Amino acid sequence: MLPRDLIDLMRDLNVFPVVVSTVDKEGNIHITFITWVYPVDERTIRIAVSSKAKTSQNIRETGKVAIQIFAPDKALSCYGNAKEIVEKIEDIPFPVSVFEVEIDTVENSLFPGATITGIIPFAHTGNVLKMTELDDKVLRALKA
Repeated sequence: MLPRDLIDLMRDLNVFPVVVSTVDKEGNIHITFITWVYPVDERTIRIAVSSKAKTSQNIRETGKVAIQIFAPDKALSCYGNAKEIVEKIEDIPFPVSVFEVEIDTVENSLFPGATITGIIPFAHTGNVLKMTELDDKVLRALKA
């Protein structure tokens, strides 16, 4: 299960960078970095990804997902199964899908004698206003 303090932190920060791994039906692994993530509860995370991305294709094919979360004092590997719950978010100028991940296992990935001192530093580098508006629309869809 996800720790309560991590759920609260992820919700408070709105955009929260994580690493998502998926696998296709041939067993090929795909890894990507995303920031559209929302913890619904201790066992459920929603993510939003471009509908045409390899991550989306793999989830539709196999449903297998691993999410790596870095936060203060935590490096957690979350393993589970995902399904598409929204094919395309309304009011987004390109297709973005929402997937719900049911977490089966959470493992501590920190090695002894180490800790994480913060979250992954992240900042928008283009049109910050447009990206903030896009983030807001996607996050509303994740929370619905």
